[in-house]
Amino acid sequence: MTIVERVKAESVDIMSVYRNLQETHLNRARASLRQALSWYGYLRKSGQLSSNPELLGLVKPELETLNATLNKLDSNVIRIAVFGLVSRGKSAVLNALLGDKILQTGPLNGVTQWPRSVRWQPGGKVLIELIDTPGLDEIAGESRADMAREVVHQADLILFVVSGDITRTEYQALLELRRSQKPLILVFNKIDLYPDTDRGAIYQNLQQLGAGNPQTKPLLPDEIVMVAAEPAAMEVRIEWPDGRVSYEWETPPPQIDELKETILNILNREGRSLLALNALIQARDAEAAIAQKTIDLREKEAEEIIWQFTKYKALAVMLNPIAFLDILGGTVADLALIRALARLYGLPMTSYEAGKILKTILFSSGGLLLGELGSSFLLGLSKSTAAITSGDNPSNITAFAGSAIAQAGIAGYGAYSVGKAAQVYLEKGCTWGQLGASSVIQEILSQVDQNTILYRLRQELGIKY
Repeated sequence: MTIVERVKAESVDIMSVYRNLQETHLNRARASLRQALSWYGYLRKSGQLSSNPELLGLVKPELETLNATLNKLDSNVIRIAVFGLVSRGKSAVLNALLGDKILQTGPLNGVTQWPRSVRWQPGGKVLIELIDTPGLDEIAGESRADMAREVVHQADLILFVVSGDITRTEYQALLELRRSQKPLILVFNKIDLYPDTDRGAIYQNLQQLGAGNPQTKPLLPDEIVMVAAEPAAMEVRIEWPDGRVSYEWETPPPQIDELKETILNILNREGRSLLALNALIQARDAEAAIAQKTIDLREKEAEEIIWQFTKYKALAVMLNPIAFLDILGGTVADLALIRALARLYGLPMTSYEAGKILKTILFSSGGLLLGELGSSFLLGLSKSTAAITSGDNPSNITAFAGSAIAQAGIAGYGAYSVGKAAQVYLEKGCTWGQLGASSVIQEILSQVDQNTILYRLRQELGIKY
């Protein structure tokens, strides 16, 4: 086998690995979404949601989001959104990619007044939806923020268009987009207006600033591309056969091939993984919103349950004369409290999962609750000793009562602390578990190659493996 043949074979093998990995990510994302929808469907059928019209109305938008997200996964359409300030050439970049002037452009600021989307199928099976947006510095205040949030929410990949050195406004907009946890390509447009030396200097500056953080690595070749989407007309000298010389203005063709190739390379290498990741992020946010709304609505009922278990646990521990058993009974009460709260909130919870939450709460409390357990155990021994030796001796009965009351206070405090902490874990932990959205997101990001655009996202999320 020649060197060329070997390189080609290795390239085929690598692309095959990428394809298999992408398919796995897509299937995992589908399974996660179907599990979530199945659970909320069960809650509806069981009456936990339908019996509470107020809650059902509150969480309806999130349930619709989960359904729409699963449908988007099945349709296999990649959404690419284009952002930038006014007059940076966003619409021109999209027209150059499409090979036709579909989106309006012009010399006046703000030709694009609202987000528009067009379909682009550059070859093969990849179907792309390109989303054009108004200039980020043109729409005022909250309207701009709402528009940007909605489009970013839909996008699988972001193009951020600049036309020279980044201004302060552009840098702030770029930081906001990076916080959206979406892969981003920085597009340096209008390069035909700069000499080669200036162009190179600006490119190097953009490599560092585009990363969004001085401490992170500069942008990789896949993350920054130079284009001239709508080159300025040039005066051309024409020499005729009869010796005459004339001058005409000609518009050069767009310099867009590098961006097109970069996008297609990314989509071939990790497009379906991007699709899966974005779907999971949307599902994670929707499920977290459902949990938050449910917890807020049932705050009073949850408080009553926590106080109820606090009293029961304190009484059970106080009246039990045998050490070890009172600690064991208290632990059982804590587990029952966690499961009771989960049932109230309509969140799935097994005894095993309740045990894991309790263990996490104990060890994440800075040793405080473990210390309380230790104190309760010592008081339990003292109480047991006093009970055994009490007889008719009033002092031993008093010692028993004193230890029991102190132990009951500690047990009650522990139960209340566990209950309040469990509320937080149930809200934040609804997206974890074997097929939870957060778990699958972490799983996908743990498998990305350093040469992929997803690797930057992993760095930004601070996930280490």
